[in-house]
Amino acid sequence: MAGETVFGLDEILELLPHRPPFLFVDRITSFKPGVMIESRRVIRPDEVFLAGHFPGNPVMPGVLVIDGLAQTSGLLWGFTKKARGGEPSAAHEIFYLAAVNVKLLNPAFPGDTLVMTARAEKEYNGLFSYAVEASVGRTLIARGTLTLARVKGTP
Repeated sequence: MAGETVFGLDEILELLPHRPPFLFVDRITSFKPGVMIESRRVIRPDEVFLAGHFPGNPVMPGVLVIDGLAQTSGLLWGFTKKARGGEPSAAHEIFYLAAVNVKLLNPAFPGDTLVMTARAEKEYNGLFSYAVEASVGRTLIARGTLTLARVKGTP
């Protein structure tokens, strides 16, 4: 696999409340606290969502690419807090996707490795805005902005 692993699956699972089959980040390959993060996700041919999207010509649903970008953005916040001495936890602070302005430019297929990048833009009163991109190799899959809303306490 290309890209050195900075944070692995165990560390991701400490921060994200998502679990398979709705976890769309395998590892973190680049991280600058408070600035940017890069994650990777291998699209496996046996993914449950590929069976119906589309039979005979499977494509990763664009909304799931966007969710992977949202998870990556949440990990930027969580790993930044951890790097600064805080103790983020999926049980104490949950982030919900509040706004999406992302263009889906190309499809991603089984066997592809999605490279997802999030850059911190703005923070205001529990809302966090990120510039995001997803690519496979040199092909841009998605680009835009996401806003996450932080909700404290357990769900």
